Amino acid sequence: MIVTRTLIVLLLGLALVATGPALAQTSADLEPDITIRQEEDRTIREYRINGELYAIEIRPSAGPSYYLVDHDGDGNFERQDGDRLAVPQWILRRF
Repeated sequence: MIVTRTLIVLLLGLALVATGPALAQTSADLEPDITIRQEEDRTIREYRINGELYAIEIRPSAGPSYYLVDHDGDGNFERQDGDRLAVPQWILRRF
């Protein structure tokens, strides 16, 4: 009985170790995909991670650039001025 429990615990531990790297994201997964579009009076850069659009940078031909950022993944973009782009803080998975 003790040997059976020990064997089950050992097998479960090995299964968790084997699936561990699959759950972790590499730095390549966190690098955004950037799509650039040129319009008449502005350049638009769309930032995506894993296919999810999280920010849009608008660079007008005259005036400063600004961002539209989806902070929580609900699809509502808020304007953010300045040079720093906030990293999205969406909850991907809870354990």
